[in-house]
Amino acid sequence: MALIAKNMNTTIPTFSRTDSMKFFRTLNTRVNNYFKENNIQKTGNWKLHLKTVVMFALFLSPYFLILTLDLPFWAHILLSIVIGIGMAGVGMNVMHDGNHGSYSSKQWLNKFMGGSIYILAGNVYNWQVQHNVLHHTYTNIPGHDEDLEAGRIMRFSKTAKWHRFHKFQHYYSVFLYGLLTFNWAITTDFLQMKRYLKRKLSYGEFKSPAIQWTTLVITKVIYFSIWLVIPMVLGIPWWKVLIGFVIMHYTAGLILSIIFQLAHVIEDTVTPEPNDENELENTWAIHQLFTTVNFAPKNWLVNWYTGGLNHQIEHHIFPHISHIHYGKIAEIVKETAKECNLPYYEYKTMTAAIASHFRHLKELGQKPQLA
Repeated sequence: MALIAKNMNTTIPTFSRTDSMKFFRTLNTRVNNYFKENNIQKTGNWKLHLKTVVMFALFLSPYFLILTLDLPFWAHILLSIVIGIGMAGVGMNVMHDGNHGSYSSKQWLNKFMGGSIYILAGNVYNWQVQHNVLHHTYTNIPGHDEDLEAGRIMRFSKTAKWHRFHKFQHYYSVFLYGLLTFNWAITTDFLQMKRYLKRKLSYGEFKSPAIQWTTLVITKVIYFSIWLVIPMVLGIPWWKVLIGFVIMHYTAGLILSIIFQLAHVIEDTVTPEPNDENELENTWAIHQLFTTVNFAPKNWLVNWYTGGLNHQIEHHIFPHISHIHYGKIAEIVKETAKECNLPYYEYKTMTAAIASHFRHLKELGQKPQLA
């Protein structure tokens, strides 16, 4: 996930149409047959609905405890950490499926759950453009996928300009990762909206800039009122409120950043560039296999808490399918990739994926001539 994104390429690359093995056609047929034969919908079910209740309880219950109880400072800190864990959980499990239209077969419910991003410090329009359009379409393509862009401070691809301080990025990166959602709340949304509206980007119908800016301002006022103004009005010392706010965001930002990075900025994945004709080597679906990694697929806690984001291959090829089903369709994807002699990158444990990510950061931090 980008800390700062700028100087993005506006020339759209095209994917190859040549798939001699008919990978996606075969895979899509098999996955569709799985849902038909088992008579189940591709959207969320009771498991997702129950998880929604748990995640919102984890996110909001500590907030109301802080507002209503006279708590010692250590308890305030602890509850702020729990809010951050719940904040990341709501984002990965509820907001994410909602904004992909996979939470429910009812469109109004998808919009409602996707709108939970407003109390997570984000904005629906920005998220859908940055994530659904740019990241999912141009995964790991420098100049197009903003998740690879972090200004000067981080180097996530070999095409990014190298600076001397990058040789330490595998050390200082973890401290910057915690700033992700804090940046959403303060600056990122305003910068993204200005950039996206200028390019007339949208996910679905393009709404007028006036509506988008008005929505952004109003929702930001509501957001800061909930998390800063109301606690202070109710008598919580301002310094406690600010410290809790920072801890909440740092916890959520660290969790989300690590999860996002393990899927794409890791040793096995590539950052392909278009040729002189602005064409990419592979079809879109095959491109996802080369740029995406799964991790800890058998770990029930990771599966449950991350909203299936550890099954990034399945998510990237079938973003319209709820993460509740990824564990089941993973074997279909894996087997089809094997039959077509295509990669299926997977780390058995989250620890192994984290180690690979930081090794990759260290490699990217070396002076290019030396690397």
